[in-house]
Amino acid sequence: MGPNLDSLKQFASPIYVASAMWNHGPAMAEAMKAKGVERPTFTAQELRDLIAFLAPATGGAPEGPLYVLPGRPELGRELFVEKKCIQCHSVGGVGGQVGPDLVGLGVRRSPVEFAATIWNKAPAMMAAMATRGITVPQLRPEDMADLVAYLYSVRYFASGGSVPKGWVVASNKGCLQCHAVSGERGKPASDLTRAKGLDSSAAVLAALWNHTVVTARVAGQRLEWPVLKADEMADLVTLLESISQPRRIP
Repeated sequence: MGPNLDSLKQFASPIYVASAMWNHGPAMAEAMKAKGVERPTFTAQELRDLIAFLAPATGGAPEGPLYVLPGRPELGRELFVEKKCIQCHSVGGVGGQVGPDLVGLGVRRSPVEFAATIWNKAPAMMAAMATRGITVPQLRPEDMADLVAYLYSVRYFASGGSVPKGWVVASNKGCLQCHAVSGERGKPASDLTRAKGLDSSAAVLAALWNHTVVTARVAGQRLEWPVLKADEMADLVTLLESISQPRRIP
């Protein structure tokens, strides 16, 4: 009844999986109901295993681009309104109250866990849309990538890092020998507490990559290039993301 999965190598991307699960969920649910098949739910690990099974399927050319990294948060914010997500979910207290507020849920999610959530909660979301006369929107993979980037920017995906530990990393790795903090004078590089545009992990990593062209010198001495472990990078990224967030006035 469904399409052959042999050539769908793009399912290696959890963002592609999330968009496919959203778009085809209603039709698959009806087909299962007609055949008397109980609708399954997936844990993140089960979905990760399923993706691993589908990804190396035949060597045929993938149908369309492969989306791995988050997209553009500003477009995701527009889509969140345009696709009527905001009628059921609020972000920082602004929006509908049918579903949970997406800010500060405190759950550490990955894109794979997000894709599993899309599938598992689809029946409840479809029912809520039906009662409000909302047509279930179709989402292209690039739309889903932008929505994921927006959700990253509002902290739906809890970070794996720590802001206090991020300051320790910034100090120990020599970042603060060049960069100022809170208006500190006499430093050759920009003030970290005035950083702008670092509102997602992708933006922070892009900035760090672009920063590698800088030759670090303080008082005429070349500094040793720091090496970061994975957990240190997570803490540093979390720090820089938190600094870039707009300050809310109570």
